[in-house]
Amino acid sequence: MPQEQAGLRSGEVAEQAGVNIQTLRYYERRGLLADPVRTNGGHRLYPPDTVALLTVIKAAQRLGFTLDEVADLLDAGSRRHPTPDLRQRALDKIAEVDAKIADLTAIRATLTEVVDARCDSLTNCSCADCPFPFMTIGRSSPTR
Repeated sequence: MPQEQAGLRSGEVAEQAGVNIQTLRYYERRGLLADPVRTNGGHRLYPPDTVALLTVIKAAQRLGFTLDEVADLLDAGSRRHPTPDLRQRALDKIAEVDAKIADLTAIRATLTEVVDARCDSLTNCSCADCPFPFMTIGRSSPTR
């Protein structure tokens, strides 16, 4: 097989993985993807499994993992004796998600109170049961 046919070009990888070419280059710079071989004309050629790797990276991101965390997990998974790191990181991510859900639930409850109280201004609300402490905004001085 000639060198020109030995892999997938950037555009092919990007299209098959559902990402753009800049994402491929960014992931290369971050070390998430190995540097591709180059054709005599300078075109990048990626191994066919790059599409699957990109799919894994994007799935991990959708689960809330940062690119740094994904890089660590990929590194741990590439060792001959992987660590149980993924399980612990997933448990930690569940705790983060639970905390975000609690925060969003509290935000939603407060917004519902604002709607129910018919608040009409962020700084000078005239509703009787305003859920925000508008009277104290800007009046309290920080303690030192």
